Amino acid sequence: MIDVALNMRQYDCPFIDTTDDHGIAFAASHWEFNPHAEHLETRMVVEGDDRGELDSGLSALRDHQHMQSFDLLAKRDGAAQIRTVIEKTDAMDTIRRNDGYITGPFHIRDGRETWRVGFDSTSVADDTLAALERDNEFRVESREDTSLFEMTDIMQNAGAAMTLVNGCRDLSETERRTLESAVQGGYFESPRSATLGDLADEFDVSKPAASKNLRRAERKMVERVVTALDDLE
Repeated sequence: MIDVALNMRQYDCPFIDTTDDHGIAFAASHWEFNPHAEHLETRMVVEGDDRGELDSGLSALRDHQHMQSFDLLAKRDGAAQIRTVIEKTDAMDTIRRNDGYITGPFHIRDGRETWRVGFDSTSVADDTLAALERDNEFRVESREDTSLFEMTDIMQNAGAAMTLVNGCRDLSETERRTLESAVQGGYFESPRSATLGDLADEFDVSKPAASKNLRRAERKMVERVVTALDDLE
């Protein structure tokens, strides 16, 4: 399988139009294309920069000319879950007509959309990308030839991967930023190129507070790693 990550700007996509005008982002948790009705049904997780941006963005999406159906399933603070049905876009039609298929969730922010698209051969991938160039703006972020062994390995260890993903989600914003800065600054290198004092200065906190945030982040991630190791096939 040829797996291609595309960063795309569609001109007939209601989600992209909405992120152009509002501080809002979408991630598809489920999607299903109806070939007879030629529409796409999705369940999206939506995040707003704040509650006001979320509300205005959802209203704009609901009223978009290409939106066929919109249901608000849940909303809390600056996030929501929605179910939508939209018309088939030009890019979607091109990919389907050329035997391409979606291999991962959509992510949409700031007027751009990230797709992961699969193809059964190099020639099919090349022909589809050439067809997409006629009416769409996009760039290829990555392109990988995934072997049968690699695909099997990914499927067998999906549970372990989700354990690590959930571990990342368990981090608070402060813990995540502290851990990222520690890694990027060389705190874990030997010899260290960043100290606990450097982290404390960066976040304008005391050394004990920086240490506490870092230890909490380490503990959460290490616990998830150990669990994931047990789940590995």
